[in-house]
Amino acid sequence: MRIAAFGFRTIPPTKGAAGADKFALELFPRLVKLGHSVVAYNRRYPDVFVDIDDYKGVKIKNIKTVRKSGFDTLLHSFKCTCDIIFNNTADVVHIQNGGNSIWALPLRLFGKKVFISQDGVDWKRDKWPWYGKMYLKLSAYITAHVPNQIIFDNVIAKKLFEDRFKKEYRFIPFGSEVEPGNGNTEVLERLNLKKGEYYLFVGRFIPDKGLHYLIPGFKKSISNKKLVLIGGSPNPSPYEQQIFDMGNERIVFPGYIYGDEVNTLMQNSYCYIQPSDVEGLSPVVLTVMGLNVPLIVSDIEENIYVVEDTARKFKKGNIESLTEEINYCETHYAEMQALAVKAQARALSVFNWDKVAEEHVRIFSE
Repeated sequence: MRIAAFGFRTIPPTKGAAGADKFALELFPRLVKLGHSVVAYNRRYPDVFVDIDDYKGVKIKNIKTVRKSGFDTLLHSFKCTCDIIFNNTADVVHIQNGGNSIWALPLRLFGKKVFISQDGVDWKRDKWPWYGKMYLKLSAYITAHVPNQIIFDNVIAKKLFEDRFKKEYRFIPFGSEVEPGNGNTEVLERLNLKKGEYYLFVGRFIPDKGLHYLIPGFKKSISNKKLVLIGGSPNPSPYEQQIFDMGNERIVFPGYIYGDEVNTLMQNSYCYIQPSDVEGLSPVVLTVMGLNVPLIVSDIEENIYVVEDTARKFKKGNIESLTEEINYCETHYAEMQALAVKAQARALSVFNWDKVAEEHVRIFSE
């Protein structure tokens, strides 16, 4: 099959990356290994882009876009759609994010098979203004009816769409395994960190992720360890500055870190915390589970589905509840480690990237 893909930011990931980029990074090279050609459309921002034309057999096309949040996606997706149609780069088009579903209309009119990966209920995300949420609600109707199929990574969002639109959709979870690291711990030395002496978060600095609960919850806890927050805002925002202003000498902001280095930070952390208000199926949580790292998550449905009984949970948006779980981690670490062993077994048996690639090929072929 000839496959084209857009809707993520870049592979390999760079500044502003999120779960969609991790998904693209893992899935597309595996599709190539299965014998298919893949064209991946990277976003080229004025100040951030990856200057490559091939990644592990995946052909990379860098398409220019603007910095304006939301509009950068629309402009980039429009240009990708035009390139696919007029240069006939693929027969199958894989689009990430239902907000891009409007482009399924012209693609299908020109004979392309279109599949959309929907990772959550986008209009619930606080990062969008009212007009953004309205657009996403309207685009959900296009998502539900125009593509050849929607592929959900979590059963909660899948059920919501099925109940609303009275149709059946497909479910393929993310994988959890990562390539073995080389044992290099230079990143710990660079950040002045020691194994087991810090809590960790990796992700975007946007309201959905709940950092405005995490930092005060950590400060109120009995822990004397550090809190390391990897990432930032994909576009400059008052919220990101608010998070920086909440920091102190025990809270570390290293910026964006990727690949082996972020896996090294996960493996050597005391505990990973995912305080999200809204999630799809979090690839970061799955990676942490696969690495046998203790885990605390918010009690939203999507997180509970992933971890089941293998992690500690706090009440979403409740700072006191989060503080209690951090204190539990400090005083009951043997129990946290036992949960991490169960989490690893669950992740590696249920969430496998090779199976994910094979399932995508099966659905694309139907």
